[in-house]
Amino acid sequence: MKIILASSSAYRKALLERLLIKFSCIAPNIDESPRDNESPQSLALRLAEQKALAIAGHEPNALIIGSDQVAWLNGEQLHKPGDRHRNIEQLMRCQGKEVTFYTSIALYNSATKTMQSHIETYRTLFRPLSTNQIERYVDHEQAFDCAGGFKMEGLGISLFEHISGEDPNALIGLPLIRLISMLEKEGLHIP
Repeated sequence: MKIILASSSAYRKALLERLLIKFSCIAPNIDESPRDNESPQSLALRLAEQKALAIAGHEPNALIIGSDQVAWLNGEQLHKPGDRHRNIEQLMRCQGKEVTFYTSIALYNSATKTMQSHIETYRTLFRPLSTNQIERYVDHEQAFDCAGGFKMEGLGISLFEHISGEDPNALIGLPLIRLISMLEKEGLHIP
């Protein structure tokens, strides 16, 4: 069976490459708008499943991986900042506060039409930092395309006082531990 990552994310692609399996990437092109009163967990899970299903119509014999991440601060979703100014502003709002990341994973078998899905929760406590420290971070790493505006796998780790969750890959964007278990249920054993 073909394995397809339903994503255009370079970060998710790099994470999946760690498993040393052959796969291709296809952008799912879905509407990622939240629904009225949709919880962050429900949003993340729905989007992962929709991404996998969006590819399934074109790939009748594949294992399709969908994933999404929602960052949540004080009842509000944090988005990819997009530019330096918004990145600094967003990280300033996070200082000394807990931000929760909900990272979903969905694996759809288009031959059997079965879906496995799961949501990983990661809690982060940001350190109180000065504006100058945040500007230095943003100028060094420029994580404009990352939910939360940082790269945990790089210098972004310096922004935190504490992080907790089951799979550190989930904070980067793809829960590999859960994905390995899902793939095993489909007969693909890693390593």
